[in-house]
Amino acid sequence: MVCRFKTYAKTIRGPDRSNNFMRHITDSATGLTANQVHERMDKGQHNSNTTIPSKSIPEIIYSNVFTLFNFLNFGLALAILLVGSFKNMTFMGVVFFNTLIGVIQEINAKRIIDKLSLMSAVRAKVIRNGKISEIPTDQVVIDDLLVVGFGDQVVCDSVIIEGGCEVDESLITGESEPVYKHEGDHLLSGSFLVAGEIKAQVIHVGDENYSAGITKEAKALKNKKSLLMDSLNKIIKSISFVIVPLGTILFIKQLSIDGNGLYRAVVNTVAALIGMIPEGLILLTSSVLAVSIIRLAKYRVLIQQLYSVETLARVDTICLDKTGTLTDGQVEFVEFIDIEKTDNIDRIMSELLANLNEDTVVLALKEKYHRDVSWTIKQTIPFSSLRKWSGASFESMGTFVMGAPEFVMAEGYKDIEDLVEKNSIHHRVLVLARSDYEFNGQDLPRDLKPLGLILLRDNIREEAAETLKFFREQGVGIKIISGDNALTVSSIAKRLGMDVDNNYIDASSIKDSEGLVEASQKYHIFGRTSPEQKKKIIEALQAKGHTVGFVGDGVNDVLALKTADCGIAMASGSDAARNVSELVLLDSNFDSMPFVVNEGRRTINNIQRSASLYLVKTIYAAVLAILFLFINRPYPFEPVQFTLTGVFTIGIPSFILAIEPNRDRIKGNFLTNVIGRAMPAALANVINVILVMVAGKFLHLSHYETSTLAVILTAFVGFVLLFRVSRPFNAVRLGLLIFCLAGFLASCLGLPFLFSLSDMHLTLWLVMASLMAVSIVNIKYLTMLFYFLIPV
Repeated sequence: MVCRFKTYAKTIRGPDRSNNFMRHITDSATGLTANQVHERMDKGQHNSNTTIPSKSIPEIIYSNVFTLFNFLNFGLALAILLVGSFKNMTFMGVVFFNTLIGVIQEINAKRIIDKLSLMSAVRAKVIRNGKISEIPTDQVVIDDLLVVGFGDQVVCDSVIIEGGCEVDESLITGESEPVYKHEGDHLLSGSFLVAGEIKAQVIHVGDENYSAGITKEAKALKNKKSLLMDSLNKIIKSISFVIVPLGTILFIKQLSIDGNGLYRAVVNTVAALIGMIPEGLILLTSSVLAVSIIRLAKYRVLIQQLYSVETLARVDTICLDKTGTLTDGQVEFVEFIDIEKTDNIDRIMSELLANLNEDTVVLALKEKYHRDVSWTIKQTIPFSSLRKWSGASFESMGTFVMGAPEFVMAEGYKDIEDLVEKNSIHHRVLVLARSDYEFNGQDLPRDLKPLGLILLRDNIREEAAETLKFFREQGVGIKIISGDNALTVSSIAKRLGMDVDNNYIDASSIKDSEGLVEASQKYHIFGRTSPEQKKKIIEALQAKGHTVGFVGDGVNDVLALKTADCGIAMASGSDAARNVSELVLLDSNFDSMPFVVNEGRRTINNIQRSASLYLVKTIYAAVLAILFLFINRPYPFEPVQFTLTGVFTIGIPSFILAIEPNRDRIKGNFLTNVIGRAMPAALANVINVILVMVAGKFLHLSHYETSTLAVILTAFVGFVLLFRVSRPFNAVRLGLLIFCLAGFLASCLGLPFLFSLSDMHLTLWLVMASLMAVSIVNIKYLTMLFYFLIPV
């Protein structure tokens, strides 16, 4: 097609964005010259990268250092410093190393994300100096000549100067129906082509682009909810709400106790508040997620949203597009079944294919049909996933259409239905039809007659069968949603080991939303599915309480990928598909999926297990702080003692357990599970401290003696909990338990003065042994009670 534009100045109006302005009209054959590009770059007339970057290193340091809990810790450390109890500032060492580890892990994860993001970044195809080249989107300048084809995203507002296309603007306008555009029409940045190929001149760059003002908002709105972070935020908010007023009242109470001066009141109050702060929990979560990103990078998986690992681990239904996912996107020609006994099929196919945009089907057919062409083309309509056909109209030769038989033949389909279904069992079937009439705008011509059937075969990915088997074994529901014939899709599903008997449906036969909702629950294989139907099937599954993942690669998958709880795109697919997905498989390798799911399960299950260790301390410290508002005794712990018990029963174990393999299915609610596991041990600690205080009063034990008993019993409960969460034991878990127990005993025996521990005498040994036995009984029955009340 010859460009109708001349190389002279002409007024071009942007897409309702700004006033008219004079602009050089770029030659459609040569594009801009190098000098013209440099001139525009120097003037700042180039595009900008509108994607949200990963956090910078200063931002990572800032977000890890300046946290609410760190501020509280710094304030409490200052109070300890002012009264001169330097040994009770050891908790700041834990805070320092927690922060340092968090910064290092997040920086490592950032570097990997940046590297993988660069590999999967969208690039623009432009014509400069008469040559086509691919460049980063931020190097596109005003008046550049873009070459945009099927599946490509429009990177800048542009005007079409050559060709015609169908454009999906759903990501920009919300309108799902594709819009046909031709020479002189505007293309909006952020839209993408679902049919055709065009050359377009850039008219806006950077912030002037139509989508610039909404891109970041759209990205933010796309963030999926994280049950993990929601739960942690609830914990943080609850603690933040009570810690300051509770600390103030407790300080006043401790100061009012006879013999408890300012020094003791400050130390006791700080101890109570330190115990309430789960300072390592947030660090543990971010560190484990960062480690997940690093691990998944080994499998060439790009995590575009941090908590998508968690979401995929919770997925109970996974929906798959066939083409490019279960199959490798390549097809091979098998046979042409001549219905009308046409003599010149070779010539017809060669002429038709020469005028259609190249995709996998056209390329496969061109290997068979590649004669020289000479017919005069009148109109071409490119393939669209919505209409499922393409065609061309020729001078004096008629109109030829190739596509899905049900859509091309419409009412006449019943005449060839038996032949189509017979061959669809093992092949992908297209029909070639002819009409004496031209296209009705962008619609089919009337009086189409079938000339023959084109049989194609999809290449199934080698790893697809094993991957589907993995999901079935894990109890994850599988649904294949494709635009191809339902029989063809069911045939491929059968080759992949799925049960296909009466388990498939032609989605084009479903006429209303209610029927689609019902079908989404009944069937596992969907054929002839439109992009809008894919989206509605996912919404129907979500409405039934399912967490849905969708794997796709094409422009027809964009709505589904965006709607799913976790969208997974193949890097070999379209720009638009990658842009709206949470995960990108950079090798387009479907067998990465089990590793991603297992990594997610490892992450969530281990964080859940480790979080219970942290919340034991938070719960019993909070309860004790409230009780000691009414008990006229000094608070029995010092900050240094919480550091001792915390390091060996929480800190070290939580980090080791958090990086262990764990492929168990995720069950229940995170917060309920964690509190259900933590509460029995926490209440056992509270009971122990109360009994210690009672024993101390009747046995006339000193403050240091009651404090020593409280520390040892608290550590004992911590080790009992560690024993329980470590089962079943392996070499690592057993070694961890022995190391932590030995470390605690060595600290108590070797540094009693540092940790404010008294010497043990017979009375203390007897009280300690008795309360240890009571602790075991309490934990057992409290656990039974909580499992009954809150099944976990």
